[in-house]
Amino acid sequence: MPGPKVTNGNSRRREGEGRGCVRYRCPPIRALQDVLRQRPGWREGREEEWDFLWSEAGWPGLGQGYLEDHMRVCHFQNHYELTRKNLLVKNLKRHRRQLDRDGSPAEAARCGFYPCTFQLPGEYHLLVEEFRRRPGSTWIMKPAARSQGKGIFLFRRLKDITDWRWAGGRPHEDAAAVESYVAQRYIEDPYLIGGRKFDLRVYVLVTSFLPLRAWLYRDGFARFSAVRFSLSCIDDQYAHLTNVAVQRTAPAYDHARGCKWPLQQLRRFLTARHGASAALALFTEMDNVFVRSLQSVQKVIINDKHCFQLYGYDIILDQDLKPWLIEVNASPSLNATCQQDSELKCRVVEDVLNVVDMEGRLTGRETQVGGFDLMWNDGPVFRQDGGQPGSANPFCSTNTNLGCYNDRQTQLRKLFKPLASNPTNQGPGRGTDNQSGPRPGDEEPIRHRLAIMNGS
Repeated sequence: MPGPKVTNGNSRRREGEGRGCVRYRCPPIRALQDVLRQRPGWREGREEEWDFLWSEAGWPGLGQGYLEDHMRVCHFQNHYELTRKNLLVKNLKRHRRQLDRDGSPAEAARCGFYPCTFQLPGEYHLLVEEFRRRPGSTWIMKPAARSQGKGIFLFRRLKDITDWRWAGGRPHEDAAAVESYVAQRYIEDPYLIGGRKFDLRVYVLVTSFLPLRAWLYRDGFARFSAVRFSLSCIDDQYAHLTNVAVQRTAPAYDHARGCKWPLQQLRRFLTARHGASAALALFTEMDNVFVRSLQSVQKVIINDKHCFQLYGYDIILDQDLKPWLIEVNASPSLNATCQQDSELKCRVVEDVLNVVDMEGRLTGRETQVGGFDLMWNDGPVFRQDGGQPGSANPFCSTNTNLGCYNDRQTQLRKLFKPLASNPTNQGPGRGTDNQSGPRPGDEEPIRHRLAIMNGS
């Protein structure tokens, strides 16, 4: 979609226009459009006039204008510090070194959830040293800023990198372009179910980096390969890459179900096979992955009260049930592969809108909104049962329920019913994260009411 034009300080709605509505702009994605069109009080805005903007990738072209207080955009300006593979690893390494320098080796050790990674060609000499220490190991080459499995291949010889570049990878580009690639040690012992490799897609919503405020969605899914895993043929992408864009072209791909499991099903499977304690430890360690990775970029991300971002975390488990962070997606796909997938993504989008709260229905004290649980609010958020974290595992009582029952419909009814019956709780300054306007149906235009707000 083209870059939107941003209104300037002298531009206001005409008297009586768009009273009590939220004007949105979004790309042509069915799940996204369906949710926005059906949301009470929301309507599609013109290119130059909007209150809520959802763009697919990157910070949209906003020109020289500025965002008024009530406007919301679905990306932080330099979100790539977390979502580009090379910058993600750079920030994680820096964060770990800083913890070591601060005298917290135990905290630094908890950041060891990403595979050994090098940027090429800048760190080629370090890659050579690591190759000599572990001869015969398998590595994976990835473009730093591409998605859907594009440009990825496995290799076991350093010569393979040169052969790939001149034989079919990037034969007509200069050497500087290789800077956008990373070489990462391949997880050679992934956890398999039915002999097939899988990874996890988890949704994390960030509404502020300073202070850090992050929400974890209860639902997600495991994406399975259509071919049984084997290291005997590292050129078989169907066995090694779980990206849907790759797998859906496999002859054995299940188009009816999409080769996916809901996270609830995976958690039940792991609990049955390994016991409740092992499953709990795994999901607790995944909480650590989300928080530490966000903390690693907390001081470099440009925080903006107008911004929020839904991140798609990709996690792989090894045979020891250790979670490994593979990448973080800036715009997790909302395109559905089956009916179940469509329903999940519609729920995610709807609950993102509930947390962002353009209608101003929430108080700001909620720890659950729909399927999202507030896991970090300038510090860990503990469960309401009053449990405190143990010294051995500081995340054991945090307010996270990944892979657990999603009671979003019941919770939303309870959450919004008392607010609806008490209009004094629904003013424009009572939003959860972005206090951003009146509920649909208010008589006062959204911009006028929000003009008095500052620093939401």
